[in-house]
Amino acid sequence: MKKNGMLVALMEEYERAIMDYKLILKSISEEDFTIIRDRVAEDPDCKSLQTVTFHVIQSGYTYANYIQSISTKDWLEYNTEVITTNKAIQEIEGMIAYTKKSFHNNWYKATKELEEYSFKTRWNVTYDLEQLLEHAIVHILRHRRQIENFLKKN
Repeated sequence: MKKNGMLVALMEEYERAIMDYKLILKSISEEDFTIIRDRVAEDPDCKSLQTVTFHVIQSGYTYANYIQSISTKDWLEYNTEVITTNKAIQEIEGMIAYTKKSFHNNWYKATKELEEYSFKTRWNVTYDLEQLLEHAIVHILRHRRQIENFLKKN
């Protein structure tokens, strides 16, 4: 049986976005990772590369939990402290592995069948599966850009 092409393509793009994010993490020092970059940001997730990265990982687990809800009611609330770039990279890799597992046997469903699922999110938006994965990809891209801009300023 062949995996659903839409899911494969979206997961490949998600992994590509994550690969670019990890390259930035690999290129910075531990000090650069933890230094406060935006002291006036109201959102605590936007103050440093560390807080942005924690938010990226936590959100990735949340997207995976929604996907997993197709098959099971299990929900993993991510709250691991990410204090180094190496730990961040490990946690990002764990998040993507968790995402892949969240599909269970849904990898093999027809797109028409997958289109029947929708997810009412915590942030009060309803997505179908394709939109949720697209949101997950763009979320990584937006925060990658944010940390690139943080690094340009210093």
